[in-house]
Amino acid sequence: MKKLKLFSICILFFGTLSCTDDLNTEPLVELSLQQLLQEDPNAITGIMSKLYGSFALSGANGPGSSDISDDAGESPFLRGIINLQEFTADGMKNRWGDDGLDQLTTTSNWDANNKFFRYLYNRAFYTIPQCNNLLAVLSSVDVPNEEAVVSEVRFLRSLAYFYLIDCFGKGVLLTEDNLGSATPLPQSSRQELFNFVESELLAIENTLPDTNQYGRANKAVGRMLLSKLYINAEVYTGTPRYTEALTFISKVITEGGYSLDPNFEHIFSGDNHTSPEIIYPLIADALVSQSYGNTTYLVNGSLNSATMTLSDYGATEGWGGHRASKAWYGLFGANAGELASSPDQRAHLFWTSGHTYEMTDYREWENGYPSTKFRNSNFFSSSSPTSFSSTDFPLYRLADAYLMYAECVVRGAGGGSVSQAVNYVNLVRARAGANAISAGDLTLDFILDERGRELMFEGHRRTDLIRFDKFAGGSYLWPWKGNTLNGASISTNYKLFPIPQQALEANPNLTQNPGY
Repeated sequence: MKKLKLFSICILFFGTLSCTDDLNTEPLVELSLQQLLQEDPNAITGIMSKLYGSFALSGANGPGSSDISDDAGESPFLRGIINLQEFTADGMKNRWGDDGLDQLTTTSNWDANNKFFRYLYNRAFYTIPQCNNLLAVLSSVDVPNEEAVVSEVRFLRSLAYFYLIDCFGKGVLLTEDNLGSATPLPQSSRQELFNFVESELLAIENTLPDTNQYGRANKAVGRMLLSKLYINAEVYTGTPRYTEALTFISKVITEGGYSLDPNFEHIFSGDNHTSPEIIYPLIADALVSQSYGNTTYLVNGSLNSATMTLSDYGATEGWGGHRASKAWYGLFGANAGELASSPDQRAHLFWTSGHTYEMTDYREWENGYPSTKFRNSNFFSSSSPTSFSSTDFPLYRLADAYLMYAECVVRGAGGGSVSQAVNYVNLVRARAGANAISAGDLTLDFILDERGRELMFEGHRRTDLIRFDKFAGGSYLWPWKGNTLNGASISTNYKLFPIPQQALEANPNLTQNPGY
């Protein structure tokens, strides 16, 4: 099985750190890790599985367990990415009304006590110390393929830091060099964190393996993250780095060995581990890596037996929470009739029967169209419905790389080709059955819309809207932006989330982001 190669049940623990206490970085079980690896160097496989799992799972003892002190169901990393990247943006809304979740879905009344901000922050500061602990141990023991393993750990640490840079704009820089610090560490600025992640990813670019086990980082995965860092550099640091983004995304495209999946739906189905397009997945398995926070959240959360047949999508549970708004499906048609007649395959991955095109009340299930993009059923073979999802989450895939290349070219990056950019965009559109474009169509507005058509619900949308200067202010409105039916202007401080109150209390060197 593809999942068991990486996610065999792992009984190894790093110890539970208090994730809101940024100072508590002492490796509580460093000695036992060191002894374990000295006695059995091959145990590194299980330890790495635990680290990779920190981005998709809540804990090592099943879906009800949690590595941190937050709710096991609500707090997993991937669930946080969807909550903060998708529900705060234009295309996806949630109707549950949980304390804090309404504020995300309406981009209104954000404050430092919102638990959903705390969840993602805590998950990052759980993963980072665990990486530091392992790096410290690896400096004194020998394990198979040690250089590659060390590079993978540094990648995972960089990935966690990327979300801190993107979402919160600052934090504390924890490395293996300041483990066990007895005094509060200083606050690091967005620029300082950016510089650290950039230096880490450049250092490991050529030491990551060319190929790796499915679900583990290779050179293309590291380059993809570096490209993400560079393409957003103007937002993060004030200095455009589109040429560097183009350089590394070109390497992903030309050297990674990936190809577009001819079947768009396959990328989001239960057997998507066979897709040639997925560069880096977060692995899910209905048996051995159960979580309420991996794609189970996306699949079950988008289904409701009141209007849909759950088994059609490989599910036994429908939580009735998530629906798309017309800011997403409106990219395919200005009304229900146009959407239904669109030649674009992506336009038909919404459930419309019994639902209204307009979302006049985001709390009502029948308002807006649920997305059926993610499903737990296999694409190429039959499968039985399960409570948990076996569909892997494609954090990075080739179509995203193609669209990033095109964006960099339009933004004036050196070394790019307009004709190549148009070709890449048309490959993505042709796969979906959409009409080809010409060079004259390739504008920033078009690219943002195409990214919405292709990548919505994949954890990129808020970042994209900020990079295209469409998130804050009133130049672009979407349903329920600013807690208003037709959308309202929001202030620029919403480009960053507030630093969680618990983090501020744990480290007096941290300061709150402006506007909160």
